Order: sequence, then C-alpha cells, then structure tokens
Amino acid sequence: MNHYCLSWIEDWCAENGWTDLFMPNRNEFWAFPPHGVMPLPIPNQVLSLIKEERGLTADEKRWRLAAIVSTAIAILASYLSHCPMPMVAAFIFCAIVVAQLEIEE
Repeated sequence: MNHYCLSWIEDWCAENGWTDLFMPNRNEFWAFPPHGVMPLPIPNQVLSLIKEERGLTADEKRWRLAAIVSTAIAILASYLSHCPMPMVAAFIFCAIVVAQLEIEE
C-alpha cells in the first residue's frame, strides 16, 4: 500500500531544491539534495510532515472503504444466517487492512 503520493514528494523536492527523485522500493524516496553529488533518502520527518498536511492517499481511502463495506456486508450476512463466521472473516480482513495502514519508520 502506498502511503505517500509521488506528486506530494515531487512538490516538496521542487520547493526545497532536491532533484532527480526516484523510488527504489515502495514508500522509500531518494533524491539529490541541494548542491549534493550523492542521492540521499528523503528524511522521515519530512515524510511525516507531508503525510500530516496531505492526509490519506487514494489507495488508503479505497482500502478503508473496502473494510467498512466488508463489515456492513458481514453484519447483514451474520444476521441473516444466524452465524458469526461472516463477522469473524470481516474482523480478520479489517485487522489486515489496519495493519497495512500503519507506516513503518
């Protein structure tokens, strides 16, 4: 799951003089700092500030919506079938989604 939109990082780089942004791994951004000859990772503090300002990415919003919809469907299915298993499945799915929404530092 992408926690940062590439355009957000590109905007920050343009504002602060960092150039040639690239992404070797998911949610890992590297660029050349001002007057630098070697690329450095974008600092985690900067990524945290960008995340606070911009909020959730479209990918994160879709996963949150999927968790909510699956829970609503599970509630209905559990009620109609008189069985708790749909709720258990929804709980497992929501636990996975919540874990994926956490940002690793």
